[in-house]
Amino acid sequence: MAGDEIKIEDISKPSKQMIKLRLEDLMPLPPPYDKPGMEPELTDPKPEWREKYVTELDGYIAIDVPFKPKTKEEEEKLVKSFLEGLQKLVSKEGNWTFLQPLLLSLEYCAKCHTCSEACPIYVSSGRKEIYRPTYRAEVLRRIWKRYLTPAGKTFGKFVSGDIELNGTTIMRLAELAYRCTLCRRCTQTCPIGVDNGLITHEIRKLFSQEMGIAPKAIHELGTVQHLKVGSSTGMTPDGIKDIIEFIEDDIEEKLGRRIEIPVDEKGADILLIHNAGEFLSWPENPAAFAILFEEAGISWTLSSEALGYDGVNYGVWYDDVQLARIAVRHAEIARKLDVNKIVIGECGHAHKALTVIADRVLHDELNIPRESCLPILWDIVRKKKLNLDPEKNNFPVTLHDPCNIVRLMGIVEPQRKILKEICPQFREMSPNGVYNYCCGGGSGFAIMNSMNFPEWRAKVSVRMKCKQILSAFQDCIDPSIDKYVCAPCSNCKGAIRDILEHYQLTQNCSIYYGGLVELMVNAMVDLEEPFLEF
Repeated sequence: MAGDEIKIEDISKPSKQMIKLRLEDLMPLPPPYDKPGMEPELTDPKPEWREKYVTELDGYIAIDVPFKPKTKEEEEKLVKSFLEGLQKLVSKEGNWTFLQPLLLSLEYCAKCHTCSEACPIYVSSGRKEIYRPTYRAEVLRRIWKRYLTPAGKTFGKFVSGDIELNGTTIMRLAELAYRCTLCRRCTQTCPIGVDNGLITHEIRKLFSQEMGIAPKAIHELGTVQHLKVGSSTGMTPDGIKDIIEFIEDDIEEKLGRRIEIPVDEKGADILLIHNAGEFLSWPENPAAFAILFEEAGISWTLSSEALGYDGVNYGVWYDDVQLARIAVRHAEIARKLDVNKIVIGECGHAHKALTVIADRVLHDELNIPRESCLPILWDIVRKKKLNLDPEKNNFPVTLHDPCNIVRLMGIVEPQRKILKEICPQFREMSPNGVYNYCCGGGSGFAIMNSMNFPEWRAKVSVRMKCKQILSAFQDCIDPSIDKYVCAPCSNCKGAIRDILEHYQLTQNCSIYYGGLVELMVNAMVDLEEPFLEF
């Protein structure tokens, strides 16, 4: 099928692949990536993958668990299971989190397609029809109306629009739920407030909660491992204690004096929860927090209890039950430590999970105050609790706005006020703030690395962010000038790291990345050696 000729009902029609991506169709990138040969070509899926996994959508595999039916009986069972799950999804008893906004979004789409141009995946792909924000939503809408409403059962496609529910439809819809980062830029643009991001989330939820189908990275190796051993990284309570000791040693080496990081201190004002990925991949980030909080005289502690040192909650992307289990444990640990509030470190989805969505889960004694770190960090700078020298950060810096912190929560100004104070060459991406584009690693994409999904992420999902970064630095793109992308979110940093590696932006343009607190510490007058290492 040609990508620009595809209709909604085509999702049900058997074919090897609905679309095939080609490099020449993708959104062009700015110089120096406007020349042929600057980026790797696309590849085909391996033949053995086609036998076991769903490649019938676009040839890429996000769901790395085999669920393709091999017989007619298995296909009928898959269809029956899907319809039973959908029935629960649209019932009061079966959907205790998002029923009302889901039904409103299913009822009222005007099909004006205003949202399409707001979607970075749709635009980056060369406007492939299956990636349009309304495509997967309309598939679910037609199935719901035709197979579960009285009018649809009587009048069929005259009520719902044409669509057939078979194994091919279900397999492709499952994969299609993982071609959206849930950034909700489409929702922001919709003139009547239809939430296609939520519909995508609910499709994922149906497949996970009712059918046991979800990518291993966010389920088996994500929430399941988080609840079992204490962290989605696999880090145990003993492991976090060892890493904290390592960080203390590293701080002593850089500062010339030791800072004892508070752990399990009862009665502290703040329980600081990081994304545990920071401890393993970017230990300089929790180290910078420790330095700043110590210098600013803030009463705080970390937790070494299982789950208490990992703010990650992958349930927010696909499964409300897993979300609730983790959120409750975070609140219980804070109550046990008798802190006044939980503060979330530089992790966007942890912000969303614990400070926004968890409101639907945490009641009564578990409803402990939960806040972002960013206003606290701005307060440190604004009140001059540290002696900072902006000249120490006198290199080009741009800011990535994490969707969950900025568009969802409206925390826009603290981070850029800090950068304007401590980075003389700070420049904005365009667009920015609440209109920012996703890093491309949202909703679990940054950690989904099975088979050929990383290629789709690199070519389509992160492409708009790559374009934004290059555009922000066009006046200094020469590799002799070091440049810094500030991403105050662990997940976004992972995605930007992959952008730099895939497109070789560090080698070709001297572009580096990191968090916000690292820049703050780097500006400290008392620090003799640079905290940042380019």
